[in-house]
Amino acid sequence: MITPRYLVLAATAVTLTACTSAPSGSPASVPSTSGTTGSAAPPGLTPAAYRTALDAAGGPVDTALKNLEKGKTAKALQERLDRAERAVEQALQQLEPVQPPAEITTEHADYLDGLRSMRTSLGELRSGVDQRAYCTATAVMAGLGKSEGFTALREAGVDLASLGDYPGGKVTVKPPKERNRSLSNGKLLRSSIRGGRSKLTVRNDGKQDSVLTMMLGKRKAITVYVRKKSKATITNIKDGSYRVYFTTGTDYDSKKRAFTRGCDFVKFDDPVRFRTTYSGSAIRWVDWTLTITPVDGGNAKFSEVDPDDFPA
Repeated sequence: MITPRYLVLAATAVTLTACTSAPSGSPASVPSTSGTTGSAAPPGLTPAAYRTALDAAGGPVDTALKNLEKGKTAKALQERLDRAERAVEQALQQLEPVQPPAEITTEHADYLDGLRSMRTSLGELRSGVDQRAYCTATAVMAGLGKSEGFTALREAGVDLASLGDYPGGKVTVKPPKERNRSLSNGKLLRSSIRGGRSKLTVRNDGKQDSVLTMMLGKRKAITVYVRKKSKATITNIKDGSYRVYFTTGTDYDSKKRAFTRGCDFVKFDDPVRFRTTYSGSAIRWVDWTLTITPVDGGNAKFSEVDPDDFPA
């Protein structure tokens, strides 16, 4: 380390000699002592001004995240996720030009990074709703809690609050844990129209649980839960022409009557007709077996249904 220091001093001495030389008889020029030291950084906001700016930016973000849990339909969830993204984008536009107090420069930068990460996470959640990876507000909130953006923004908000009176960046929403609820196989969730001789057997050979609903006219007649790789039989079905719907997915929420993740909504294109005939002393009736997963040689056609139109 001694040699490099020596070389620098020697070079400086040569420069000074060149600057102070002058013709004989003339006064020597005095070198300027106003050396360039670089422009000074603009002063940061006062703590009070920064607190106001943070409250104005962070408050709407926290509110928008809380409001995600109020989405009742897929469309409503998309709209609330859009609003949350806009709130995050607005917060970035407000805070990126801000010069914070010097003592929280690092924490301010971390908060901005948290907002950027949250923006990405909200976009991923919106795509998940569109692809039906998330089917209810509960699932969206659980996904939010697991996201990198939520963790980063929450920790940055806590750091800002702990270094002074800057609570505006705190994320107060408490997402639920992801769950995997299921009902017993064959459990009847609705049984409002019964009283016949026929029976229906439902086979679920798929990898997800399912719920099948039978509609008689505009009335929901029967709803039954069928676990994956299982079958269930419903007896005493009243004669009539039924439209049959089913949904599959993961984590069944009994209160919302819906799977919260990985959901699909399907209906059989043709009605299922149950009929009882009497001929002398003979009584004949029709039983059905429905397989709700595609099979080779199957004779039933089905179509996807909009989640908001599904008879839950």
